[in-house]
Amino acid sequence: MGIRQKDKKGFTIIEVVLVLAIAGLIFMMVFIALPALQKSQKDTQRKNDLSRAQTAVVQYASNNRGSLPTNWSTFETQYLAAQGDSFIDPLGASSSAPTETMYVFKADALGSELTGPFNSDHQNVIYYTVGYTCGEGGKVEKSGTRKVALRMYLEGGGVTCQNN
Repeated sequence: MGIRQKDKKGFTIIEVVLVLAIAGLIFMMVFIALPALQKSQKDTQRKNDLSRAQTAVVQYASNNRGSLPTNWSTFETQYLAAQGDSFIDPLGASSSAPTETMYVFKADALGSELTGPFNSDHQNVIYYTVGYTCGEGGKVEKSGTRKVALRMYLEGGGVTCQNN
């Protein structure tokens, strides 16, 4: 009779390496998908904030006989910041102005097309264009004097637009 090997309990080195390789692949997929998911969540917050700003413009107009705000910084403090919670970009303060936390309204009187990638210059900024409404792809189209288009860049790419 030949010599029999005892039945050994445990895993072979190949089984251990295979399990570690599969676990490594799973972790790699999670770490690749996580930043895209975080950008998507921040962009959803930006869209909600822009919708909130649009609602405040409608409220302002109903309180002021259909007129649009002329002093947008006063409008911001009276109609947005006064609601009790902060009105800031999900990234917080911009790197170019570390103390700036609230969104800032910037006039875009010509209705120019917003192009280029999201960067720190676009962070915390809502562009408003009086006399225009939202068109295709974040562009604006000329409209009545009591209309305003509100636009902002999205971190994941593109522009979102709301109008009253």
